[in-house]
Amino acid sequence: MPDKNNSSLTYKDAGVNIDAGNYSVSLIKDSVKSTYRPEVLGDLGGFGGLFALNNNKYKEPVLVSGTDGVGTKLKLAFMFDKHDTIGQDAVAMCVNDVLVQGAEPLFFLDYVAVGELEPEKVATIVKGIASACKESGCALIGGETAEMAGFYSHGEYDIAGFTVGAVERSKIITGEKVVPGDVLIGLPSTGIHSNGYSLVRKICFERKNFTGKEYMPELGCTLAEELLTPTRLYPKVCLPIIDKYDIHAMVHVTGGGFYDNIPRILPKNCTAQIDAAAWPMLPVFSLLQKWGNVKWQEMYRTFNMGIGMIIVVTADDAKNIQADLKANGEKSYIIGEISAGEKRINIKGGVFNG
Repeated sequence: MPDKNNSSLTYKDAGVNIDAGNYSVSLIKDSVKSTYRPEVLGDLGGFGGLFALNNNKYKEPVLVSGTDGVGTKLKLAFMFDKHDTIGQDAVAMCVNDVLVQGAEPLFFLDYVAVGELEPEKVATIVKGIASACKESGCALIGGETAEMAGFYSHGEYDIAGFTVGAVERSKIITGEKVVPGDVLIGLPSTGIHSNGYSLVRKICFERKNFTGKEYMPELGCTLAEELLTPTRLYPKVCLPIIDKYDIHAMVHVTGGGFYDNIPRILPKNCTAQIDAAAWPMLPVFSLLQKWGNVKWQEMYRTFNMGIGMIIVVTADDAKNIQADLKANGEKSYIIGEISAGEKRINIKGGVFNG
């Protein structure tokens, strides 16, 4: 009788399917190429992505890089078997971060790690990445799909991204120009974005025992649809403003919410005074607060509360910027101002009254 222990093994026997990997690449090729800018050199499949910086556009170009993932929001993509929007979250978390320093996102690379490669699922994820790159104006010039047999549970994966942007040295936004009298313009978020999902899952699926299929009249959709709404991409809205005005600071409201992110751009002698009543709170945050009995200060330290990007400028520029945004169909709110004081943030008004 043949000894099974002496049979010839292949990589596929160990759980890694090279043919499936090649098929996956063939499924995403057109989506990736649709994002290419004129500066992209070469084609998909090289060991590295090539990008020739446009020297005619910058006198003193400074490269700005950023990397991030999606966090535990991925758990919801697994739970609801919906994978077409999670790629936008990965792109947004990166391009929005380099944007706040004044940089135009140039190119993006993705990393997708799976336990067992399902080409169609990977193609769905990458198509979402490509679509978000195209909307942000950056090229998807490379990436990695890692098949890690036995490492991830069946159907699970991880996703992360890396982006590089460029900004003229004289236009770098650092926050050092922020002075008392400046105002804060808030741009709306599309929902929870990609932060606070450990708390979201605890509230919705442990305390309330929701399935995600529940239709929520306050939201106008099912809970699952709301929770998987992708992070908003801000480059298309903000880059024209950055080019036209003297921006003192910008804040991407991510993990840490208002209390941890706004102080990052404040000089030592400045306090940010925020009026919580200045913009409409999205219904999802009111529901989460009620369902979890979460203190409001904790809400503003965990979530974006309906404001995903903040621009700090002079009061005069704020009026003109808001007019420009309105002309382009974009909503914005004056959510606060900078006063003299210690480096901190005060939130008043709205739910903080009484």
